[in-house]
Amino acid sequence: MDLGLKDRVYVVTGSTRGLGNATARELVADGAKVVITGRDEKRVAEAAAELGPNAVGVAVDNADAEAPARLIAAARDSFGGFHGVLVSVGGPPPGFVADNTDEQWQAAFESVFLGAVRLARAAAAELEPGGAIGFVLSSSVYEPVPGLTISNGLRPGLAGFAKSLSDELGPQPVG
Repeated sequence: MDLGLKDRVYVVTGSTRGLGNATARELVADGAKVVITGRDEKRVAEAAAELGPNAVGVAVDNADAEAPARLIAAARDSFGGFHGVLVSVGGPPPGFVADNTDEQWQAAFESVFLGAVRLARAAAAELEPGGAIGFVLSSSVYEPVPGLTISNGLRPGLAGFAKSLSDELGPQPVG
């Protein structure tokens, strides 16, 4: 399928496996170039190698405040452009209300929520007309999933942020 993505450059976070990796594969198959990410250096290198020369991997944690600048720079330095980002992160630890600790909540907030917000803000500031910002969320944005209390608390808020971002960027051809 030709989606007109040849030589466009995208950052896809959380893309060493799962939906992020599947998206990166489809982008490359359509002729795009991708910067893939994950926290594990070995997994990132392996996933990038599997995708071939149109992929470069960067080991980074979305919770790192410097991650957005590093990823956008990697796209520009490796492929000469930056056309969009797909923010995909793994789920926080499972558990019920009484099970999850403050530390688990804080770590998940930094990675799942604030990391995504930082990357989307940085992308919005850098993208030119025709750019794209997307989020992989969860069905928990509509209805809580039993045993996933932290995700149930964070993902709807991220969906609300994505909607606000879309509304604000809507008049511009980015979003």
